[in-house]
Amino acid sequence: MSTANAYLTVAGLDVDVVYKDIKNLHISVYPPVGRVRVAAPERVDEDAIRLAIIQRLPWIKKQREQLQGADRQTERRMLSGESHYVWGERLRLDASKHGRSNVTASGNTLWVTTPADYDDAQQRAVLDRWYRNELKKAVPAVLEKWQPIIGEEASKVVVRRMKTKWGTCQTESRAIWLNPELAKKNPRCLEYIVVHELTHLVERTHNERFTELMDQHMPDWRARRDELNEAPLASEEWK
Repeated sequence: MSTANAYLTVAGLDVDVVYKDIKNLHISVYPPVGRVRVAAPERVDEDAIRLAIIQRLPWIKKQREQLQGADRQTERRMLSGESHYVWGERLRLDASKHGRSNVTASGNTLWVTTPADYDDAQQRAVLDRWYRNELKKAVPAVLEKWQPIIGEEASKVVVRRMKTKWGTCQTESRAIWLNPELAKKNPRCLEYIVVHELTHLVERTHNERFTELMDQHMPDWRARRDELNEAPLASEEWK
């Protein structure tokens, strides 16, 4: 049985397509967070696959909601003893100290110091800024490693909170946007997103050429993508 992989985006969904020597097209939604996979006969073209996905969208979305609801991390509050993630490591929050705003990750503890009159929202803002800065500090080394390999350079990198994407590439301006939530995930996941977005400077769409380029530059990109999607999710929905 021969197979050939493709990667499509349909109605905002990233879809893995596997062409097989089969008679009928099959759509599956996999745990933990609802990865969509299509097994398609070799004779079926991309337009037919897109149409089949669109026709099954209500079912796909229902399956994804059920899976993601089961695996979502509860909303984090700024209470000492709670767990927060930093670069894939689970740390225990200690917000008992008061003084000038400061965040430090040391050992198994995430120390968050804020003025005594700060409420939960203000404390969270301090921590959010720290995550943004952590990501900004990590990005230059990743770009230095991967831009020469891919042969493209981003004009700038913007760290911006996004509800539905880990990253995006503004191909006209050549700017890459990264979600600050990446600072909570394994550094391998940041590399994957950066390589993914840099590759869009070569190929804008998730077509067969894009998949081939990803396979060439980062052979284990699917494993990194799955690792990112399997990591604990924030209380909001992250794609």
